[in-house]
Amino acid sequence: MEKTILIRNAAAIVSCDANDTVYKNADLLIKGPQIAKIGPKLADPADEVIDASGCFIYPGLINTHHHFFQTFVRNLRTIDYPNMTVPEWISRIYQIFQMINDDVIFYSSLTAMADLIKHGCTTAFDHQYCYTDKTGKRPVDRQMEAAKLLGIRYHAGRGANTLPRTEGSSMPDNMVETTDEFLADCDRLISLYHDPKPFSMSQIVPSPCQPMNCYRETFAETVKFCREKKVRMHTHLGEGENEIMVERWGKRTLDYCAELGFIGPDVWIAHGWELTPEEYKVLGDAESGVSHCPTPAILGGFPILPMQQMLDAGVTLSLGCDGSATNDGSSLLDAMRLAWMQQSYYSKERGGSISPYDMLKIATAGGAKTLGRDDLGSLEPGKGADLFMIDVSKLEFTGTLHDPKNLIARTGVTGYVDMTMINGQVVFADGELKGVDERQLAKEGEAVCTKVLREPCDAFHNL
Repeated sequence: MEKTILIRNAAAIVSCDANDTVYKNADLLIKGPQIAKIGPKLADPADEVIDASGCFIYPGLINTHHHFFQTFVRNLRTIDYPNMTVPEWISRIYQIFQMINDDVIFYSSLTAMADLIKHGCTTAFDHQYCYTDKTGKRPVDRQMEAAKLLGIRYHAGRGANTLPRTEGSSMPDNMVETTDEFLADCDRLISLYHDPKPFSMSQIVPSPCQPMNCYRETFAETVKFCREKKVRMHTHLGEGENEIMVERWGKRTLDYCAELGFIGPDVWIAHGWELTPEEYKVLGDAESGVSHCPTPAILGGFPILPMQQMLDAGVTLSLGCDGSATNDGSSLLDAMRLAWMQQSYYSKERGGSISPYDMLKIATAGGAKTLGRDDLGSLEPGKGADLFMIDVSKLEFTGTLHDPKNLIARTGVTGYVDMTMINGQVVFADGELKGVDERQLAKEGEAVCTKVLREPCDAFHNL
């Protein structure tokens, strides 16, 4: 028998459905992993009742680009991102990344996932490309372990770098794999973790790290493999590498990827601030997506994405935190606020404003579409019971309650939410993660960070 939960008396339920429905003074009935009913004064019996009086409820946020393993190199002045180009930063940061082992992967992933959950994120994609002599092939396995412990939906991007430094990449030799190694491990992970069914808690996305640090065959063979396995693909693109790609291949990165078939409705890229309007149309015609990561764009001083222009071209947009080495946090609420502020500034110069509610839909429905999850992204009967709740009866919300749809990005709601539910399970409420000893995990994680990274690396002398 599936457990039923009735969330009663919500001041507003912002559905983010196709009709942009907002339910006022309404209840939400959950059966097992999915939403059963939404409406006023539901009379259905329930195993548990949650009082949502004075609260707004929103669909769970969906993160479409991150690097969890970087969580242990936050707040580190010796690798300040704003002072370098992306290729320069990659060359320097990888000297630290090569020391990472699979315990760092586990605890840094727990840290990032916890931060995401506390800020209303219910589904997370992570681009895991840190494979060292010390991690072996275990990183995604350790991340799945962490995701199960916290109860977050996890889409694992199994990344790889295959081009050695001697042939023009910025990768240390001990972090380079062969294409065959990479795809063999993707096959192993798919057999273990990939669940394509509705309400799936885990999926695998083969994600070669970036064209400038991989052999051409890596992308070509990934396309064949993924289309055969019916899984999605992801990579970094349009973040400062075009000059290198033109010099190396005589063409821009998107043209290079399109020529290899690495484009289509089953493909999305991260960043894209170097794309041209003509390339927006190429992506839109192919029904490909872009994960916009506003925080690293600000830190790096990169161009602001013209999001409305991209949407008009048919590009599927979503939001990502990006790695903690270029963000220092894992809050999609913060990303929504930053992205909306960027767009507001941008529209004064070029027009095409994105509303705060548009940004919410990009972070929910847009994320679900990007990941191929038609069971998520909105609050509707039959969709997954993924949501977060904000208590707006607190003094700081006074005077804002007339507009639940625009509230979050417009007023800067960036702190912890009051409840996060994933797959019909409350995973965070009353300021606490459920089912884990958070302080003990933090203590263990700090010990791992010190032993593996702080003590042996001179670069961490001022941490």
